[in-house]
Amino acid sequence: MQNTPVASPARAFDFTSASFLIVAFLTGIAGALQTPTLSLFLTNEVHARPAMVGFFFTGSAVIGILVSQFLAGRSDRKGDRKNLIIFCCVLGVLACVLFAWNRNYFILLFIGVFLSSFGSTANPQMFALAREHADRTGREAVMFSSILRAQVSLAWVIGPPLAYALAMGFGFTVMYLSASVAFVVCGVMVWLFLPTMPKLAPVASGSIEAPRRNRRDALLLFIICTLMWGTNSLYIINMPLFIINELHLPEKLAGLMMGTAAGLEIPTMLIAGYYARRFGKRFLMRIAVVAGLIFYVGMLTVHTPALLLAMQLLNAIYIGILAGIGMLYFQDLMPGQAGSATTLYSNTTRVGWIIAGSLAGIVAELWNYHAVFWIALVMCVAGFACLMRIKDV
Repeated sequence: MQNTPVASPARAFDFTSASFLIVAFLTGIAGALQTPTLSLFLTNEVHARPAMVGFFFTGSAVIGILVSQFLAGRSDRKGDRKNLIIFCCVLGVLACVLFAWNRNYFILLFIGVFLSSFGSTANPQMFALAREHADRTGREAVMFSSILRAQVSLAWVIGPPLAYALAMGFGFTVMYLSASVAFVVCGVMVWLFLPTMPKLAPVASGSIEAPRRNRRDALLLFIICTLMWGTNSLYIINMPLFIINELHLPEKLAGLMMGTAAGLEIPTMLIAGYYARRFGKRFLMRIAVVAGLIFYVGMLTVHTPALLLAMQLLNAIYIGILAGIGMLYFQDLMPGQAGSATTLYSNTTRVGWIIAGSLAGIVAELWNYHAVFWIALVMCVAGFACLMRIKDV
């Protein structure tokens, strides 16, 4: 009689945890099937000019920020986050269906991107729900969130090659319909298996005042993460062109470098999650930025394939810690606002893309691809300066 109430919650939590892992992977796959081939889709299917392709990415980022921040604030104030995730999955399905069969640039930009912005918000909202669930059940939030984040990274290891295989082998319609299936399965999983977490009324004024006291640090962390994601975006945009056009190395090396870094990011996230409580999030973020500084110095000086591949360990430390710890840092600085904190972190990626998309083209046009890594190095230094002024949590 005494064992039953103890054993049942453990089994329930394990099953719930497994459901969170599957949902994290599915939301990652849904995004990884669409984003890597988007420029190719716009060029070959929509017949957009290069400038219009760039404008599409910028417009997507701006619309995504507006939609996600609106939903984040609403999700923290009222309603059940679980229902919001299901709603986002439904709109994600509609976006995929629109991209599958529509080839009008402006319809895709204003309607398709609007719908897909809701779809992409399912991911940060899922992380917010996981944090609330861990807090209310007394479980270790850091390691659990790190494992969830590793699932998304795993999806991004598998997703891009699968997206290209589907697009090149069967066409973009099949690729986007495959992404819609991921959203459908994700929505069903959320509906059936994830916990309902109704909002609790605050019991003390401290839960309201804490975000105000931490506002400066949250702003600093937003700048830090934006600079770090911005350097990574500069690298993703610039590196293949630098490898091929300036170093005259094989094209496959660029893909191998990206794949190596993505694979190494997963154990990095898990190790960072394991040591976060012992060393603190600020210390780990400092390690990440130092790794980034060394990495971009290497990109400016190293020109041999073997060393370029070896340096991906530094890149993995840089991005793996940022991806695994950055979101948790925001959540700790904004207690009681898991949705806003998680979405604020996610938007640092979008702002980073906006900055990188503008800088990469201008710098490469005025000077060369090599000069872009100088910009990335300066952004790393600025991020480290901001990190020295933020408090630990």
